[in-house]
Amino acid sequence: MIKNTPILKSILFLLLILGFNHSFAQTQKINQLLKQLHHPADNYVMVAAHRGDWRNAPENSLQAYQNAIAMGVDIIEVDLNITKDGVVVIMHDGTINRTTNGTGQPSDYTLEELKKFRLRNGLGILTDHTIATFKEVMLLAKGKVLVNLDKSYPYYTQALHVLKETNTLNQAIFKADVKYSDLKQRYGLLADSITYMPVVNLQNPGAKGVIKTYQDSMHPVAFELIFSSDTSAILKDNKFIRQKGQSVWINSLWASLNGGHYDDMAVEQHNTKDSWHWLIAHGANILQTDRPKEMLQYLRSKKLHN
Repeated sequence: MIKNTPILKSILFLLLILGFNHSFAQTQKINQLLKQLHHPADNYVMVAAHRGDWRNAPENSLQAYQNAIAMGVDIIEVDLNITKDGVVVIMHDGTINRTTNGTGQPSDYTLEELKKFRLRNGLGILTDHTIATFKEVMLLAKGKVLVNLDKSYPYYTQALHVLKETNTLNQAIFKADVKYSDLKQRYGLLADSITYMPVVNLQNPGAKGVIKTYQDSMHPVAFELIFSSDTSAILKDNKFIRQKGQSVWINSLWASLNGGHYDDMAVEQHNTKDSWHWLIAHGANILQTDRPKEMLQYLRSKKLHN
């Protein structure tokens, strides 16, 4: 029996205050990110970590996402897949061959079976990390960071269930490289209940029409622009996107996604002028990167990120 009840009461009160402060801080953090996402300020660039911090942990692992969150990124990117027993997991490839010590598709295994495999790091070396479930990632991200749902188009319904279960629907950005008519035909009213970002390839002749149709039919939070050549007229004038309160998302990952203005030009060649600066100057206010640490340092030095 604890005799000193006043001390016990003080400890419980302190724990209650600490828990409240932590919860309040998380709410404030997410509210700030959501405000920036839905009402972008002109002088702030959001950073999305592609597959997490995959240079220091296996790609798409919980550790990779934890590292990225600790750096201060705004968004983490996940690749969705599904198991034989219908559990949404994080796996970029159609098979587990490259990233684990297993073979075959995620749908060949139950979650229990899939969890027995181990993830490989960027050097192909086996680690103790296991394939993460979408639920595990959302619980990790809850109150801390937004989540970009790549390769999610076949799994919107299952993903929505997880997001509602974890109370993180407002943190998720759904995306797809389909026309508005295809989105509505497949998902109907569901499309109106999610935060959505169309992926648009600027090399396609009808790219601007795709953007305009989405703008007229719904209110996408952003447009992810893909371009292997940087000559598109939309890059020269995309104010019609920003004027609608929608963000311009550009991937700085590798050259074919951004007309040659890519991460390694900034980091390895020390040429930020023709890489990250160029992308920002051409409308990007969200950048998805494989170099989150270096990009954050660059943006903070330019007072473009907190």
